[in-house]
Amino acid sequence: MTRSILIGTAYGAMAGAFWGITFLAPELVAPFTPFQLATLRYLTFGVVSLLILLPRLKTLLPRISFKAFRALVLLAILGSVGYYSMMGVAIQLSGVAMPSLIIGFIPVTVTLAGICRHNAVVTFRQLIPSILLSTAGILCISWQNFFVGSALHHTGPLLQAVGLLMAIGSLLGWTLFNVINSDWLKKLDHITSDEWNLLTGVMAGILSLVILLPAAFFWPAHLPTTGWTRFFLISCGVGLFSSTIANAFWNRMTHLLPLTMVGQMILFETLFSLIYGFLWEQRLPTIWEAAAFLLSVSGVLACVRAHKNSEASHSYH
Repeated sequence: MTRSILIGTAYGAMAGAFWGITFLAPELVAPFTPFQLATLRYLTFGVVSLLILLPRLKTLLPRISFKAFRALVLLAILGSVGYYSMMGVAIQLSGVAMPSLIIGFIPVTVTLAGICRHNAVVTFRQLIPSILLSTAGILCISWQNFFVGSALHHTGPLLQAVGLLMAIGSLLGWTLFNVINSDWLKKLDHITSDEWNLLTGVMAGILSLVILLPAAFFWPAHLPTTGWTRFFLISCGVGLFSSTIANAFWNRMTHLLPLTMVGQMILFETLFSLIYGFLWEQRLPTIWEAAAFLLSVSGVLACVRAHKNSEASHSYH
């Protein structure tokens, strides 16, 4: 294992540890909505990013092409406001476990996207075991949610279905984010990964301002006095640690690792979010949740093994 892979994996683990907090945040700020949490989180991300970039903004802006600017807008939507709003709804309707494990399916979706977009050595046929294992994991957590989830989270099957759809939407958005972000980081030689992360943060902050008015319109009418302080502290904390810092780690990792390995690193987010969720709910995982996690991990390992076997085969020839 090369030094870059070791460092990249360490960056991925640190990003996952900070991102895992985001799955618990919607539970902590209720009755505030995930939409409002996302708005303040990414406004914080934008403000912090802008403050860090201010000293070099004049020299940095001329280096950003129109295509790069357009990509930053799309990345801010896919990987920030849109993604986290959908995930937050899924968490409030279904709890922490199901969205965490749905997002855990990203290693396979990103790898498949990489095969479609790049001349990868791994074929679709080699990934069939990984896809089957990960799909089985999703089926387990879906069964858990529809037949046990309503008892755990006091929501009916219809709301559980909405939560599942929101989680799947987050999965698709985050997959696209990883593919597009990886492509841009690989071809940018005049902007560092940290600068690209901060520029994405500024764009996310601008988008959060655009949606601030509709977010205020749906603000709960009656809140405890202490609810505001709690909401602001948690939202700003998530914006600082789970956006500014975690995204910086993720971009450094993405710059070091190939796309087919980038997706595997999301397993750290899944692991940490499940640990935080079970600690918060003060319970052990159910049989279905444990099975889903083991199947998801097995799917990731099968994906890595297929990639290694293919590389070994090409090296031999």
